[in-house]
Amino acid sequence: MNAEPADQIRLLALQDLDVRLQQLAHKRRSLPEHAEIESLTRDLAQLRDLHVAAQTEESDCAREQTKAEQDVDQVRQRAARDQKRLDSGAASSPKDLENLQREIASLAKRQGNLEDVVLEVMERRESAQERAGELAERVTSVQSRMDDATARRDAACAEIDGETARVTKEREVVAGSVPADLLKLYEKLRAQQGGVGAAKLYARTCQGCRQELAITELNEIRHAAPDTVVRCENCRRILVRTSDSGL
Repeated sequence: MNAEPADQIRLLALQDLDVRLQQLAHKRRSLPEHAEIESLTRDLAQLRDLHVAAQTEESDCAREQTKAEQDVDQVRQRAARDQKRLDSGAASSPKDLENLQREIASLAKRQGNLEDVVLEVMERRESAQERAGELAERVTSVQSRMDDATARRDAACAEIDGETARVTKEREVVAGSVPADLLKLYEKLRAQQGGVGAAKLYARTCQGCRQELAITELNEIRHAAPDTVVRCENCRRILVRTSDSGL
């Protein structure tokens, strides 16, 4: 393949722009905010689950407390009725009187046990409320940190995207000035060689693979016509000759 030396030199400019685009893409993918947001997202999900669990426990305790308080109230009302019967002398026989007194004593014991249950449930409910409150504060704090990290990530991405757009337009101009067949070869090699399709021959060394060329290869390049598109024998990239190639 043949191409004017100036067109071959343009490949180096095009290559520099492609390398810059690769660097920008890598920089965008590697922003520290990505990992930070991922970690905070996991923390936030866990905290929200714990918060919901604490709220559920508090709600369950509230229902349990209501039921226990109703049980206490029922026993208290029944004891009050029995006490009223006792005080009114409604018990017509010693046996009825004894049974009534026994029931009042049993109800008093039952009421005491139920009141202990109410206190225990109230303590568990209070603990769940405190835990839910603490978790709510932690959720708010982590959400704030994630909002901040997201804003920083978006700002960094916007800056990178802006530069990427500028470099892409510049690349379009340079690529448009390169002959189609030379550009096609460059793009093919760039895809095969990790993003580098053309490299400068500098001080007898290919800047693509960093290998110094053999004497026989250098002699062939030295005697090649200026418009001959030469390739590195080692990496097969296009070798662009310049004044500092060492030929």
